[in-house]
Amino acid sequence: MGVVLASASPRRRELLSLLIREFRCQAPDLDETVEEGESPEDYVLRLALAKARAVGSQGDTVIAADTSVTLDGLILGKPTDYADAKRMLMSLSGRTHAVVTGLAVGQGDGLEGRVVKTRVQFAQLSESEIDRYLSTDEPWDKAGAYAIQGRAGAFVREIDGSYSSVVGLPLCETKELLAAFGVTALS
Repeated sequence: MGVVLASASPRRRELLSLLIREFRCQAPDLDETVEEGESPEDYVLRLALAKARAVGSQGDTVIAADTSVTLDGLILGKPTDYADAKRMLMSLSGRTHAVVTGLAVGQGDGLEGRVVKTRVQFAQLSESEIDRYLSTDEPWDKAGAYAIQGRAGAFVREIDGSYSSVVGLPLCETKELLAAFGVTALS
């Protein structure tokens, strides 16, 4: 019996270590294609629940999350190449977007899910700022082509909601769901 994080993300692992001392990571292999007509909120919750189900085993408490950056109701996934990342960052420049994280925690057949939505306002970015950022290794495996906890934190004018959710794991909600399943988080 233990705690399993259904993720290979170093960011989620680091965040969960703030709540739980000992856990193991197991990354599920899932198709993450957005379904026709699926809202960003439904998408991240569906994936979080599917990840939790994929790695859950009897007696373990499983934690899974999925985070998407959305603009005008459209999901901005991980960039496929330089041009895609530049397009994403240019579209986010000077605008407010939403970051939605689906969270699932459970044991056995009992899973509880939540969606956490955070609004993030970017400053106006110059093309040269974007190009300099894209010359780093930061944006390539990140939804929306940016990492708020890194250099792109300098792009953020305002945040309304959970910072840790934007990074990839909403700590307050994770702690609450763990408590619902009898797991005491560190304080």
